[in-house]
Amino acid sequence: MIVLGSTSKYRAELLSRLHLPFTTTKPVCDESPLPNEAPNLLASRLAQTKAESLKALYPNGIIISSDQVAALGDSVLGKPGTSANACEQLRTMRGLSVVFYTALCVLDCASGQTLNSMDITVVTLRDLSDEEIERYVVLEQPLDCAGSFMVEKLGISLFDHVESKDPTALIGLPLIKLCQSLRSLGVVIP
Repeated sequence: MIVLGSTSKYRAELLSRLHLPFTTTKPVCDESPLPNEAPNLLASRLAQTKAESLKALYPNGIIISSDQVAALGDSVLGKPGTSANACEQLRTMRGLSVVFYTALCVLDCASGQTLNSMDITVVTLRDLSDEEIERYVVLEQPLDCAGSFMVEKLGISLFDHVESKDPTALIGLPLIKLCQSLRSLGVVIP
């Protein structure tokens, strides 16, 4: 049984692309960063903790969990929650590069094998005007997305360029690494 340790509709949509049956379960995890924790280490720790929190519920399952942390320099960018916060976050990022650390943990509960990986995506935003930012936030309402944009939708119009090995990582689940991990565990992917 494959379990997606997430209630993210974005991650579920990505995993469904693989045409594998799976169930989703909300992991139990305190997502607070540790003092002075680097963004990449935060993402890795949270992905691992989410998977391990579901181990007892699915002793024979393969648990997939992922966590993404966006950083502007040393500052972690959270989900904005409000339109005002989204606009402020985008104003802060305009013309700059934001690094997205997308950690993946695949835990085979039956064997105890854990496969971890990290995708790093760098997004450089255009020098956006206040009007473009406000118009975008009103249209898309990216309030539950770190970085205040949705690359799979209109958010792509905010970018100057993107550097990544896996375009699905920016949405929240790096499918290239996931497929590699699942195949190494014996899962047949069409």
